[in-house]
Amino acid sequence: MKQLNRIKIVLVEQNKTAKWLSEQIGKNPCSVSRWCTNSSQPDLETLFRIAEILKVDVRELIHVEKDQMSN
Repeated sequence: MKQLNRIKIVLVEQNKTAKWLSEQIGKNPCSVSRWCTNSSQPDLETLFRIAEILKVDVRELIHVEKDQMSN
């Protein structure tokens, strides 16, 4: 499965859990867990909210493949 977001990575870097994030954004813990495993993706509004809560640029939450950057 292709990795589309880096939510789990950023949470680990900040010593935070998916459960903590679900409480902060008011979303079901199962949904947040699916985002962390990249089995589903949050909508853009939620992605921006996650970035705000984690105090990171939203671009840090998006996985970009190196070959896509050179195009």
